[in-house]
Amino acid sequence: MKITLKQIQSFLAVAEAGSFSLAAKRLNTAQPALSQSIKDLETDLGVRLFDRTTRRVELTAAGEEFRHSSAKVLEDLEHAVEGLHMLADRRRGKLRVAAPPLLASFVLPQVIASFQSASPGIAVQLSDVGTEQILEAVRSGRADCAVGTFPPAGDDIERQPLVRDSLMLFCREDSAFAARDSAVWSGLAEAPLVTLTRDSGIRLLVEVGFESVRIEPRISFEVTQITTALALVEAGLGVAVLPAYARAAVRGPAIRALPLEEPVITREIMLLKSRDRMPTPAAQAFIEHLTRALRRLAAA
Repeated sequence: MKITLKQIQSFLAVAEAGSFSLAAKRLNTAQPALSQSIKDLETDLGVRLFDRTTRRVELTAAGEEFRHSSAKVLEDLEHAVEGLHMLADRRRGKLRVAAPPLLASFVLPQVIASFQSASPGIAVQLSDVGTEQILEAVRSGRADCAVGTFPPAGDDIERQPLVRDSLMLFCREDSAFAARDSAVWSGLAEAPLVTLTRDSGIRLLVEVGFESVRIEPRISFEVTQITTALALVEAGLGVAVLPAYARAAVRGPAIRALPLEEPVITREIMLLKSRDRMPTPAAQAFIEHLTRALRRLAAA
């Protein structure tokens, strides 16, 4: 099909004006060029679109039918272009974010809520899964981006540091530690410890902390979820060394979080995205919002 958008616009202008000369003025084009465009369109379609008289140009039955369908095509095209402009302006779109359970449960909901308040036309989907599933989701395109603490993941995934997070001591408000402004690793020698299992990156950092002061931790409980560790601390069954962002999961004043020093152990919360795909405008807008929100949270 050789029909062009310009031919359709010319046809609709003549149909509305009822005159080649008036349509040519509205389109800011020469009348002979407009007449030739309509003639070529009629040739391509194999039908006459206009009955031409000395006083007026009128649509034929075929022209009337084509007017309705071509106007609809032009309207749909205009809506499509407008939609792309809105997407480019970050006013609409959809994105998928993956994160480990704690970040997905206690940190990202507030970030997503504030983002959608500012960009109500952008829909956000959140997937709370483990590290391996997160990496696969980013690689396969099932996630536009991911947030968490990740080891190097290969050349196909870009890792962008967002904020640096430090380990803190979480204790009950009535424990001996709670009266202090901070804690040191050597002071945990006799404390019953609630810790995560060995498949957690946090557990590895905790072991580094204890090894740095050459003491063996007294492990009372090993659990897989940070929320479970906090519940055990709140019940008075021990203290826990957890990342600072775990404070978002603390409900009420029963638990205190103290800076843990000598040494201070930190790790980076990373943003992951595929190197093989450009972020959509919606995803880029969310990434910028997320970066600002996490940095404000870290500063607080």
